[in-house]
Amino acid sequence: MPLDPSFIGRTYPPTEPYEVGREKIREFAAAIGDANPAYTDAEAAKSFGHPDVIAPPTFPFMLTFRAAAQVVEDPELGLDYSRVVHGDQKFAYTRPVRAGDRLSVTISIDAIKSLAGNEVLTIRGEVHEANGEHVVTSIMTLVARAAEAGEE
Repeated sequence: MPLDPSFIGRTYPPTEPYEVGREKIREFAAAIGDANPAYTDAEAAKSFGHPDVIAPPTFPFMLTFRAAAQVVEDPELGLDYSRVVHGDQKFAYTRPVRAGDRLSVTISIDAIKSLAGNEVLTIRGEVHEANGEHVVTSIMTLVARAAEAGEE
């Protein structure tokens, strides 16, 4: 069943703030195999002009994907998550994520398209610091694969 295009523009409530910790940044950097000292050493980060360690560019995925659950689990939208694959991910930064940030994500549906029987859903996540400062925008594309003959 096609997704309802009237959901385009729908915005969901902001998430509770997530406090970014130095250790979480270090763990993430280790998990992705990025040894940039700005991710693990406060003095190195300061030498690059940052007030504390910064997170790798893909770190906000964890926050924005979690926030996107509001869309995925919205019963009115009717998305069959068992058919969903992650199609694309983009980030547009105002500034890096830093240790000590308290980040909230506001999720909106930017687009819903049908392509070859698949439903393509574009979700925007606006990530802000607790003081209201914009940090990064995430654009996530989810693809709900079409049911094959006899599968519905």
